[in-house]
Amino acid sequence: MSVLVGKKAPSFSAGAVVNGMEIVNDFSLDQYIGKNHVVFFFYPKDFTFVCPSELHAFQAKLEEFESKGVKVVACSTDTEESHWGWLNVDKNQGGIKGVKYPIVADTTKTISEAFGVLAGEYEYDVEGNMTASGPMIAYRGLFLIDKEGTVMHQVVNNFPLGRSVDEAMRMVDALQFFEENGEVCPANWSKGDEGMTASFDGVAEYLTKH
Repeated sequence: MSVLVGKKAPSFSAGAVVNGMEIVNDFSLDQYIGKNHVVFFFYPKDFTFVCPSELHAFQAKLEEFESKGVKVVACSTDTEESHWGWLNVDKNQGGIKGVKYPIVADTTKTISEAFGVLAGEYEYDVEGNMTASGPMIAYRGLFLIDKEGTVMHQVVNNFPLGRSVDEAMRMVDALQFFEENGEVCPANWSKGDEGMTASFDGVAEYLTKH
């Protein structure tokens, strides 16, 4: 498991379903650099139980994210055809119909691996044959990426533990407060609270680049 905070988010180009219906072949987060903050989250598999609750929860807050200039993007190791099929199943039947933000298809598992959320790894046996250990699907990773493409926050949950969309929103607010005011956010900070002045080098370096 790698820590990407403070580093550039890994670049990729992959298939995805956008607007809930359209399959594209060359989706990339690079399109948002210089324009938008990004909440990029991974989930284990299509057609499961916890996953649709998370995808619908992000959709319910999508308008609020977008009002802050934030793009929400999901990703799993399923194919784009699987994503498209799941998007055509009604919510009351376990589907994610109505989800409009992009869902990336990490069929090669290279995106999950690059972001450090792939559960399992490829190995070679004594005869030189490639094998896989673990389920080779993504943990519930979430990455908040700034407009320069730098990861500012990450959290990774194991499969049974669903995430808090409200906490993701709080992190967006904290990042944007810091960028706008140059003040840091103490424990349990929420939008509307006061920040704190900090003088450590990391803050100064970030502000000089932005």
